[in-house]
Amino acid sequence: MAHTLGLFLPRQLSRVMLLIAWAHTQNLVVFQPSRLTATGPDVSALLLGHTSDTVLSLRSVSPSNTTGLIGSPSCGNGVTQWVLTTEQAGKNAVWVQLRLRKNLRLCGKNETDADCCPKPLCVLETLQVSACVGGTPRASLLIQAEIHARLVPANAGAGNKTIIPNQVYQPLGSCPCDLTFRACDIRCCCDKDCSVEEVKLFVSHCLPGPFGGQVPAAPGYQCSEQSSANSPDWFPFLCVNSPPENSPYLGLFYQGDTITSKPGPSFQSPVLSAPLPVRAYIQGSPILLLTDQYFTIPQRGLEQCVNNAPVPFLENFNVNCVTILRSCPAGLPLQTQPTNLSITLKDGQGGDVVVDVIDEVAIDMSLFISNTVATLDEGLVCENVTLALDYTFYWKGNGLTNVTLTRTLGTITFNTSVALTTRYSAVFLNGDLMSEPNSGNPGYQVGRPVIAGTLDTLGNKSGSVQRTSLNVWKPVSDGLCSTAESKPVLFGENSTSGCLLPVSRQDLTRCDLLRDAVTSLQAALITATYVAKSGNPDPLIMTDWANISFVTLNSSTTMDDTTSSCSGVPSHQHIHVLSLITGMVEGRAQRDIHSLLVSYTLSHWALDCGGGDSSPCMDPLETKLFPITSSVTFTDIPISTGPPKTRFQVNFTEYDCNRNNVCWPELAFPMTKYYTGEPYSQSLAKGLILIFFFITASILGTPWRQIRQAWA
Repeated sequence: MAHTLGLFLPRQLSRVMLLIAWAHTQNLVVFQPSRLTATGPDVSALLLGHTSDTVLSLRSVSPSNTTGLIGSPSCGNGVTQWVLTTEQAGKNAVWVQLRLRKNLRLCGKNETDADCCPKPLCVLETLQVSACVGGTPRASLLIQAEIHARLVPANAGAGNKTIIPNQVYQPLGSCPCDLTFRACDIRCCCDKDCSVEEVKLFVSHCLPGPFGGQVPAAPGYQCSEQSSANSPDWFPFLCVNSPPENSPYLGLFYQGDTITSKPGPSFQSPVLSAPLPVRAYIQGSPILLLTDQYFTIPQRGLEQCVNNAPVPFLENFNVNCVTILRSCPAGLPLQTQPTNLSITLKDGQGGDVVVDVIDEVAIDMSLFISNTVATLDEGLVCENVTLALDYTFYWKGNGLTNVTLTRTLGTITFNTSVALTTRYSAVFLNGDLMSEPNSGNPGYQVGRPVIAGTLDTLGNKSGSVQRTSLNVWKPVSDGLCSTAESKPVLFGENSTSGCLLPVSRQDLTRCDLLRDAVTSLQAALITATYVAKSGNPDPLIMTDWANISFVTLNSSTTMDDTTSSCSGVPSHQHIHVLSLITGMVEGRAQRDIHSLLVSYTLSHWALDCGGGDSSPCMDPLETKLFPITSSVTFTDIPISTGPPKTRFQVNFTEYDCNRNNVCWPELAFPMTKYYTGEPYSQSLAKGLILIFFFITASILGTPWRQIRQAWA
């Protein structure tokens, strides 16, 4: 076989090389092979020859009813469920790849999701790929797609990593016979990857004993098995108090071991151990110095700034810290030296990396100084104050390749006190691309940013969704819209914020321009057109994204404008997010976004000239502040857990035990095995005595006496 394969590969290679040479000399293009049969979601072929001016088109075809032949190739694209991509494989060769956009998961019973397979034979169609030059087809590729649905368990879509406990301290695991990952093991009835239909095939032949997941209950001598109903008085003195992990079945599969008892509570302060050295960084792990200590920079925690906070790997942040200065700072972090900042870090791959420090001088100090309190004539001058520390971490794989620090310095002049705002940031770049952390896996986590995006139609990743964010107003310092910032919308957190817009009487005479200006300010908060349904969306799969619905303003509505007032100003922008629970992962509900609606509230802006300050009404350039607000609201869509009640269940409540004090259907409940108020033998004897008295009363009562008299 090896000899045959060795002869076959050179023969195929020489054949391809001959085709390339012949097609190039003839100025032609050919597909190799020209016919394919696809049984999976990916299929590929080679386009050989003069491919520089070649344009590919894809369509679905079917044979003629009369001749049974496929029609001639066409340069027009058709609507298919496949994605066509190309990759240059050489000077005269192009690698053509097709990928199915449809989910091959078999639809469940009564499932309405369109992105699944209703039948086991999921895809059955014929595709034609045409290579066109100048609008004329030169070569074609026929693909017969016959793809079956995949049997995927219901919990296979959860992207969370599986944590396997140390089996030395486990009895057997929850299901020892589950030997194949995400696949059903035959006769393993405890395998959660098996569907109900598959379990029915071997339910009468389940693997017995501990290997089949049938571990006996804890022995009766365990103290945890004590019951007040059937345990003697001396049981607490002679029972065995042993952790359940010390199971006698442990040695059947693994080396046995015992677990030491846990220490009791102590009032002594805990001793913090030094951080363990990390060979490779993972997302969220702290970056370490060469001395195995945490690399720290100021960050915000618990609504205040912490000067010595560890820097987590692959997590960007940008924080501002406000410090009241009454004298020039003398220590960290406001007074720094390049030698203190140019430190050596562990790169996570067994080496080290040195922080490269770049100094900048701040020119506009208004970005850092909020307010001053002046009472003295002579001011205090503080030079070389550290105003900002901006770190840029370049990473690859599980390690760092380079670290640069931009330190911003400035000179502060004040009299008595000054409020200084300093900035600290960290950005992780993979090459020139910024890392984009997810907001959940797979569902959204409360407090993480809502992921939005726009469709990329011009870049290298045409047809994919470029990530962006949804924002609301974040006023700073004076609260004006000109200096206000924006903050991202956090999942599950309702909020309302805004800023102030100065408007003069002259502005109120040009209402159209005023409305357009306010609309532009509100539109700058939301530039996205799509919102991610889950916390870890795929930018190439459009089913992971939902369209953002915008309530458009009616331009035909007549505005009631005057010389000093404007109506129909979109001063309030509201974001309404509908979310729902789509499943459970490790006992935690997974929430997805169902839809997102952006609406506006129109306001009437007018100058109030009665009482108080009337200068805005007299001076056309004098301004008055009007509010512009934005808000976000999250609403959970309730899930119906059962079938709707019938009209009889809703109206007829006489025999409903949940809504009546007297429950006639449970009249004989004391005689059943579910009654545990007293021993079963006593309740049965009392029940029989009651039945005897009932029969005796019935025989001796009036109806039976009348019947006996009639017979006599």
